[in-house]
Amino acid sequence: MSQMTQTLTTTPPTDDLVVPFHCDRCGALAKVRVVLASGSDLVFCGHHAREYESKLRDIAVDIIDTEGEQHVTA
Repeated sequence: MSQMTQTLTTTPPTDDLVVPFHCDRCGALAKVRVVLASGSDLVFCGHHAREYESKLRDIAVDIIDTEGEQHVTA
């Protein structure tokens, strides 16, 4: 009789938004990804990214505009 073993696989993080993510604030399609020093990230629609831009620049390690794939290191 064969024995089954469990294997846990994880999906490696990607550098850009390949699948459609939604704004953490309102649920609209995300246009901007904000990477924090802790390694976690936030995603925002264009409207909320502009609204919180100055605060996000204070806490971000990297800000990625997914429309033009621009990296704006904060």
